[in-house]
Amino acid sequence: MLEEIIQFLNKPLYKEEDSFTAGEKLKFILKLAVLAISASVVLSILIGLIETLFNLDLGKHAMDDFLENYPAIYLLLFAVIGAPVMEELLFRGPMIWFKHSKLFPFIFYLLTLGFGFMHITNYELNLQNIILSPILVAPQLAAGILLGFTRVKFGLIFSILLHALYNLILADPIFMFKILDIPIE
Repeated sequence: MLEEIIQFLNKPLYKEEDSFTAGEKLKFILKLAVLAISASVVLSILIGLIETLFNLDLGKHAMDDFLENYPAIYLLLFAVIGAPVMEELLFRGPMIWFKHSKLFPFIFYLLTLGFGFMHITNYELNLQNIILSPILVAPQLAAGILLGFTRVKFGLIFSILLHALYNLILADPIFMFKILDIPIE
């Protein structure tokens, strides 16, 4: 699977896989979810190390604001339904318009970068965070690559499903801590 993703990234082509059954697609999606979460965990640990080593103050994260202002169930609904549907329609949906175009590789990477860098708004916007943005949004860039790969290979519904699963895995512990009134810090 990893080799297939690397080959795709070397030369992105829009080619849906039609030989997979729905069950095989779901199994592939689960493997991609594990890969995406693993990459995000490693990259988040690196971000934390950089933050500690350089004594950086990245400011308040958007998740903190969200949890202070809305019930925890809203986090789950937004993360697992709202964001995957909206973001996949916006950042993966347009790929179909370029499926037969020589511009497809450019569009693929442009939309992937747009998706990743949109997430800099999770941080306080200041000069330091903008300069650090390639590092700060690295987890979303990695996930965006896998979501784009999924969209091209299996279609938009499956990229929405992967996105929802990815967000569920990340948001569920936070949701559970909030429901059980366990401090997160």
